[in-house]
Amino acid sequence: MSANHGAAIASSPVRSRARVLAQIPEGHGRRLRLAVPGWSGSAPGQFLMLGAGAEGSVVRRDPLLPRPMAIYRELGASERAGERVIEVLFRVVGRGTGLLADLRDAEVVPLVGPLGRGFDAVDPEAAEAAGPALLVGGGTGIASLYEWARVLAARGRPVTVLLGARSAGDLLGWSDFEALGVPLVAATEDGSAGVRGLVTAPLADRLRESPGATVYAVGPTPMMRACAALAGSAGARCYVSLENPMACGFGVCLGCAAPRSGGGFALVCRNGPVFDAAEIDWAGLP
Repeated sequence: MSANHGAAIASSPVRSRARVLAQIPEGHGRRLRLAVPGWSGSAPGQFLMLGAGAEGSVVRRDPLLPRPMAIYRELGASERAGERVIEVLFRVVGRGTGLLADLRDAEVVPLVGPLGRGFDAVDPEAAEAAGPALLVGGGTGIASLYEWARVLAARGRPVTVLLGARSAGDLLGWSDFEALGVPLVAATEDGSAGVRGLVTAPLADRLRESPGATVYAVGPTPMMRACAALAGSAGARCYVSLENPMACGFGVCLGCAAPRSGGGFALVCRNGPVFDAAEIDWAGLP
């Protein structure tokens, strides 16, 4: 299987029944590999809505709602016609993700995607930009950055990936990022991998060393808020991917509204999840 390393491609969303190919432990998290009928590609930064567990002979009503998941990697065509293989990374944090962790090979899970606006859609200059790209991921936010790092590296843009987590076991996808051959920096709160402390510390160092850089940050809100502030102080552009809870993924439930700096609200599922950090009212975001 192979993936396209060139331009970022966004497609219309499909409502599908994905077939489980593998459930792989990934440090303290999970890597779920799915074969999706009708999937024709996604753009880096888009997401999908994944049902909370396998479909059975009886429709599950509890948990009722699907889970929003970043599209971590696309791996090309499967052995079955009309299917393509994708991966998601996640951690078990509740009953829904616990059911996802129980999925077994050949089981089927409902899926809708790709959804939202990715990095290229919000930062159209990224396709031609020559300045360094600093990709900052924290926790499960790491899962939103792999395809973007791959696309930017394929374009010949200087890319540095900075990943932050509580411990080494929380650095999801580390070997995949290593295989890209881009500079890779780790920061863990317990010092078990890379530098001890928050990922914002090495980001501040790179911003001082990288005039004309652009920051792309995904992770907990406090981390993204700090990345936006550091980028602003350095005169660098900053784009963030918000991870607000959502129920539908289409802008119907209004549950993912985020306050705009100029007033009003944006829906993360439709206007994002990627935003220019300057658009966000960080004081009003939980």
